[in-house]
Amino acid sequence: MTLRFTNTLTRQLEDFEPLGDPVLMYVCGITPYDDSHIGHAMSYIVFDVVKRYLLWRGYRVKHVQNFTDIDDRIIERANRRGISTDELVAEYINRYFDDMRDLNVMPADVYPRATQEVPEMIEMIRRLIEKGYAYEAASTQSEWSDVYYRVSAKKDYGKLSHRTQDSLLAGARVEPGEQKEHPADFALWKGAKAGEPSWDSPWGKGRPGWHIECSAMSLKYLGERLDIHGGGEDLIFPHHENEIAQTEAYTGTEPFVRYWLHNAWVKMGEEKMSKSLGNFITIRDGLNKVGGDALRLWVLTSHYRKPLAFSEATLEAAKNGVDRLRTAARAPAAEGDGEVDLASFRRRFTEAMDDDLNTPQALATLFDLAKEVNRARDDGRGATAAQGLLRELADVLGLRLEQTERHLEAAPFIDLLVQVRSELRAAKQWQLADRVRDGLAALDITLEDGPDGTTWRSRSG
Repeated sequence: MTLRFTNTLTRQLEDFEPLGDPVLMYVCGITPYDDSHIGHAMSYIVFDVVKRYLLWRGYRVKHVQNFTDIDDRIIERANRRGISTDELVAEYINRYFDDMRDLNVMPADVYPRATQEVPEMIEMIRRLIEKGYAYEAASTQSEWSDVYYRVSAKKDYGKLSHRTQDSLLAGARVEPGEQKEHPADFALWKGAKAGEPSWDSPWGKGRPGWHIECSAMSLKYLGERLDIHGGGEDLIFPHHENEIAQTEAYTGTEPFVRYWLHNAWVKMGEEKMSKSLGNFITIRDGLNKVGGDALRLWVLTSHYRKPLAFSEATLEAAKNGVDRLRTAARAPAAEGDGEVDLASFRRRFTEAMDDDLNTPQALATLFDLAKEVNRARDDGRGATAAQGLLRELADVLGLRLEQTERHLEAAPFIDLLVQVRSELRAAKQWQLADRVRDGLAALDITLEDGPDGTTWRSRSG
């Protein structure tokens, strides 16, 4: 079995052959000016599963994910709220980390922030000017100069988005104040405007453009060539196209990235979920509604390259699906593996994931395994080994089938309350027993009464 990914650059399904050890992976991070929405969650869950699967397959992974912590929207939002950009950014980065923790997204190895890497960006821009790929231009919006990338200098510009330079030039436009040679040229450095954060540079005070940030940070922390570069498909053009142009022109090394992976978007009705359209649901709202594992399972029921339609019904179905897996994984069972063919389930799961991360098929394997666990348990056959495999494969997808950390800490007390309720039921004190059950339900603990006694599980993920 060979792991294969669909490479956006070639539009082909390709065998995964990393450049070396570890696998080098860069994923574009958020611009922290507002709460992250479940469209962002889709992207970070997808690349978390990429990482988890590589680790499970025996690869080591070095994972870098940036924060774009200087941006027009950050400046505008901070001014509107009457706080500094640093305060605004810190607030939303902290919220982002809270969201990722509750979604069970593994942390990156490095989280570089654009504002902390400006010297590297300035050096990169300076060298691009020397090599003829960039030029300084006066700005009518600032007393300082702008710097633009000269798209015509990179003959294969457009290769990621599969567009010709003629079509890109035809569709480009010049914003007021810009003094470009060609409309498709893009900003590497922006001359400072009054009241904006700025840095000193050879071109006067200013700040970096969006695209140069990721090029400089990936070069610094991962080197001239990457195995995987990921992000939402809305980043293919212009952001990732421009990253390729800058980085390959600067280093002279091609290709900059071996495998470009892009996830599709979350749809609200017929439109893409986005902050600009105002049609988004925050990750926190989703977490409060169904929990982290249900949100994660909902994302994984669709292939990462296909749009994912949001609805309350699909979220609720995902929540019920997590409950079914969790029940199978935690219910008491006889020791051993009985007649469950563990090898076939492991093979099915691996084949699905090797096929361009086919998480819908991988999940189908988990649900079939859960059915076998339940059958074996009901027949009195051994199922603990099968339960162990179910938990192992679920963990590859980032699904937590055991109690949450909060409930693990409280487990002895929950067990005691379950025992007390069982004794109340045996004494036919139904009202008191129901009060115990209802009190635990208020803490997101569900009790399940069966022939072998009562078990409990966490609904919150």
